[in-house]
Amino acid sequence: MNILDFQAKKQKNEKITMLTCYDYSFARIIDDSPVDAILVGDSAAMVMHGHSTTLNIDIDTMAFHTEAVVRGAPRKLVIADLPFLSYRKDLASNVEAAGRLMKAGAQALKLEGAVGNLELVHHLVQSGIPIMGHLGLTPQSIHQLGGFKVQGREDRAASLLKEHAQQLQEAGCFSLVLECVPSSVAASIAKSLSIPVIGIGAGSQVDGQVLVLQDMLGMNPGFKPKFLRTYMNAFETLKSAFTDYHQSVVSGDFPNEKESYS
Repeated sequence: MNILDFQAKKQKNEKITMLTCYDYSFARIIDDSPVDAILVGDSAAMVMHGHSTTLNIDIDTMAFHTEAVVRGAPRKLVIADLPFLSYRKDLASNVEAAGRLMKAGAQALKLEGAVGNLELVHHLVQSGIPIMGHLGLTPQSIHQLGGFKVQGREDRAASLLKEHAQQLQEAGCFSLVLECVPSSVAASIAKSLSIPVIGIGAGSQVDGQVLVLQDMLGMNPGFKPKFLRTYMNAFETLKSAFTDYHQSVVSGDFPNEKESYS
């Protein structure tokens, strides 16, 4: 899978699937599945490191996670997030941050927002780095947005989203993530663009979907946004396995004779 396959899927009206991933073990499983692409998201700050937002992760930690995922999923398109403020500096620093993740093995990068980023997107694309845009609820701007809220409900806000989407496409983005946007607005944007639009909380009339791996596996009890569908209850399944292990050790059942060396 590569960025040209993304474009081909849109042209054939075939849905694109993407999951976040942050480590080698899960990457190996995804690599053996039909899922199209992996996003090494800055959401690692929350699901892997326990922070309440994505703002705490830095470029070195993102590179560390990216390297692990690339080793585990050599057959997938791996896209890495540029973390908070890493691409809002001078051009040389921005390019250095982008190069850090590409040298870690990413095949493309994702950044949030259009305002202030268009020249950088164009420069990175011209430098050989595929860029995925991200509009709507942009978690790196969570304090400016006033929390995790649906974006683009008012006419003016929806018009701005469409305008920014067009600008990112013109700057050279190969794809766009729309997060927490009304389905009608997302559908209109996807129809107007020639590049694929990947939704998360953006309805079904876009070109593909992305979910956070731990969320869709049900590993985060109590986190139930409207857009999330869980495909298993991994929290309870894993807890049960840990409990069984504990009880078998305490009872003396593990290890048994077959599991011991003579």
